[in-house]
Amino acid sequence: MPETSTKPYLLRALYEWCTDNGYTPYLAVHVDAKTRVPREFVKDGEIVLNISFDATSGLQMGNDWIEFSARFGGISQKVEVQVSNVLAIYARENGQGMAFPVDKQASADDGAVLEAAPPVQTSDDDDSDPTRPGGGAAGGNAGRARLKVVK
Repeated sequence: MPETSTKPYLLRALYEWCTDNGYTPYLAVHVDAKTRVPREFVKDGEIVLNISFDATSGLQMGNDWIEFSARFGGISQKVEVQVSNVLAIYARENGQGMAFPVDKQASADDGAVLEAAPPVQTSDDDDSDPTRPGGGAAGGNAGRARLKVVK
C-alpha cells in the first residue's frame, strides 16, 4: 500500500499556525482542467487564494482536495483545488510558509486547456485584490514572500 503524502498534513498545520498567530493564510495554486476556480483571476496558469476564515465558507482541507466557497467580485463561488496542485501556503503579512514542487503529471495534463482560455483584463491599481499577495500596486517588494521549496 502506498504511503500517504505528507503534503496535506503540512498544509493543514501551516493553515492552523497562520490562524493561531493572526495571519492571513494564502494558497498559491497551479491551475489545470481539474481545478475549479474563477478563471478570470488566473494569471500564468496560477492563482493565489485567501483561505482565511473571514474569506471562505465551508473550508475543507482533505488529503486529496481543498474545497470552500468564497466571494469573487461579490459573487459566491465554489472553489475546488487538488492538494497536488498547491504550490505554496504562506502568511500574507510576513511571507512565512512553505513551497512545494510542481507535480509534473498535473503540469503535463493541462497545457491545451489553459492555452484555450480567453485572456482577461485586470486592473493593476486595485489594492484590495485578494488574489495578489501584498495587495495591489502599493505592495512593493518590501513584503515580498520568501518561500523554501520542500522536496
